[in-house]
Amino acid sequence: MKLFISIFIKFFFLFTPFFLLSTFLSMTRDASLTARRKIALKVAVAVAIICAILFLIGNQIFYLFGITINSFRVGTGVLLFLSAVTLVRGTERVGGGDIHGDISVVPLAIPITVGPATTGALLVLGGELDRLWDKIIGMAALFAAIVCIGAMLYLSSAIERIFGRLGLEILSKITGLVLAALAAQMIMQGINDFFA
Repeated sequence: MKLFISIFIKFFFLFTPFFLLSTFLSMTRDASLTARRKIALKVAVAVAIICAILFLIGNQIFYLFGITINSFRVGTGVLLFLSAVTLVRGTERVGGGDIHGDISVVPLAIPITVGPATTGALLVLGGELDRLWDKIIGMAALFAAIVCIGAMLYLSSAIERIFGRLGLEILSKITGLVLAALAAQMIMQGINDFFA
């Protein structure tokens, strides 16, 4: 249960839910409620497929390129820290209310939800969990986080009414602080394990 909760919390924040929500609302501003909900479901499905693949091929990627998991931890931690700084400073903007084609996979699923830092974290976590039961728990926690993200997008109009744009921006900055802490932990673990 502890492993499930730990992985769930990590990935919920790694998906930067409030930044994603703000971006989703901006990009679907002119869409109807039905269209917005269809896009939300497509985003959740796309993210689930992408994440499952990345989670399961972590060890194979490390073996193929001859990269140690600790090196990847440090690299991912740096990317994650840069993402956190961007969120806290509020400098990242993806936007426009005009929809040109299907935006559910690109850019909403990739790279907004599953960006470079999230990709690295998925590969590292997939590589860390060796036992089959741990992998099953990890996948369950990952999918639970994706379901929560999908539900947030599905109910985006109601959430916007409750928190307002300013509230979502504040929550994005808080998410950035959590990501910075996760990044620091990942970097320190990689360095400690490397020298150990």
